[in-house]
Amino acid sequence: MDPITQEIINSPSIEIINFTIATASGSADSLIMSSSPAGSSASSPTTLSRYENQKRRDWNTFGQYLSNHRPPLALSRCSGAHVLEFLRYLDQFGKTKVHTQLCPFFGHPKPPAPCLCPLRQAWGSLDALVGRLRAAYEENGGKPETNPFGARAVRLYLREVRDSQSKARGISYEKKKRKKPALKPPALPPPS
Repeated sequence: MDPITQEIINSPSIEIINFTIATASGSADSLIMSSSPAGSSASSPTTLSRYENQKRRDWNTFGQYLSNHRPPLALSRCSGAHVLEFLRYLDQFGKTKVHTQLCPFFGHPKPPAPCLCPLRQAWGSLDALVGRLRAAYEENGGKPETNPFGARAVRLYLREVRDSQSKARGISYEKKKRKKPALKPPALPPPS
C-alpha cells in the first residue's frame, strides 16, 4: 500500500466508506470518503477524481521535498528557485529519451537504434505537474500573487524544456488552435 493511501486510512478526520484497489485485470480504483470524523453522521460521500488524487499526491510529494530540503524549508519561504530545484530533482525519474546535440539521433522522433542519451521528465508531464501544484498551492491557503509555481522563472524553464525537447526529439509542440464555432444562419421570421 502506498504511503499516501496509508495516510488517508490512518487519518482520524476521514472515514473510509468504500475502497477498491486496482488489479492487473484492469479494474478501476476508487476511493470514496467523507471528511466527517469516523463514527459521526457522515455527510454525502465524495469520490475524488483522478485529477484531484494526482494533485493531492503531487502536493504531498512537494511537501516531502520541502521537509527533506537542507535546511528544511517552510512553504511560506518557498520561491520559484525552489520549484526549479524540485523540477530538476524529478528529472532523474524521467522516462523520456532526450538526445544530446552530439547524438547521431538528435532531431529524430524514432531513432533506429538505442543510444546513451539521458532519460528526462517529458515537458508535458512537467507542465501538467506545475499546473496541479499551482492549483494545490492556492487551495491550501496560498495567495495567487505569491504562488511560486506561477513564477516567471518557472514559466521560462518550462518553455526552455519544451523547446529543447522539441529539437532533440524532432517533435513539434505547437499550441493547438481552437476551432471557431460554426456561425448559424440567422433564424428566419415565421411566415405570417
